[in-house]
Amino acid sequence: MQPTQSTPLSMIPQILTHEFVEFMPDQLEDGKLYVSITCSVVVHKCACGCGNEVVIHLSPSDWKLTFDGETISLSPSVGNWQFPCRSHYWVRKNMAIPAIESGRNKSGFHTWLERLKNNIKSKKRANKKRRPGNDRLNN
Repeated sequence: MQPTQSTPLSMIPQILTHEFVEFMPDQLEDGKLYVSITCSVVVHKCACGCGNEVVIHLSPSDWKLTFDGETISLSPSVGNWQFPCRSHYWVRKNMAIPAIESGRNKSGFHTWLERLKNNIKSKKRANKKRRPGNDRLNN
């Protein structure tokens, strides 16, 4: 999905991957969190798609990283106020989730949530059709 006037940049959902590195690569991949424990930093391209490099310095008084063995979460939210996109999102379990702004981006969040619900419903329908024994139900 590309940003439009009706869909604020900070409302574009994104699934992320992560990679633990000692040093940051010269070129960052879209949708990938680069985590350096050695440098206490997480770097990624802005989740809105603008291409800006986001650098998050981990520390007890700033951002915290949680790794559950499979996914990365960051706390608090990522607010890119210095970028023209002004994106604001949470990183939870390798997903960039749009932050709900009071009034400002509410409709974009609801659009994103509706798309997510529809995607889940369609995957459930597809899985149900593939289950053994369901061929009797489809005749």
